[in-house]
Amino acid sequence: MNLVKKQSSAFLILLICISGFLAVAIGAFGAHGLKKIVSPDLMIIYETGNRYHFYHTLASLVAFLLLQHSLVSDSSNKSNTYLKIATWMFLLGILIFSFSLYALAVTGIRVLGAITPLGGVSFLIAWFCLGVGSFYLFVPKK
Repeated sequence: MNLVKKQSSAFLILLICISGFLAVAIGAFGAHGLKKIVSPDLMIIYETGNRYHFYHTLASLVAFLLLQHSLVSDSSNKSNTYLKIATWMFLLGILIFSFSLYALAVTGIRVLGAITPLGGVSFLIAWFCLGVGSFYLFVPKK
């Protein structure tokens, strides 16, 4: 693996670890600090954002690990491309979906929920790319 790929991988795993750290920290903030301040309906929105944050941080880690396997095993460029897109789209989805829900819950500004579906679309693209990339990685070449 060349230096650029190693640096790119190091940056990507760092982002995934930061996402996991933030999922825990933001969840703890919600459970211990925010619960007393916001209404129960906004707390449900906050918890939804945090749950999806956790799920998709783990999914981005899986996509990243499969990408590393694909790079090391000299798999097809198709698997590399799809797995890289999946990893980035999971992270983008977290940023848009979860953080828009966090902002909505903390501020109560309902219009922030209008961008949340864009994060959901990002998650859908990521899951699709994870499936296709995994297919190209694991299905034997003829």
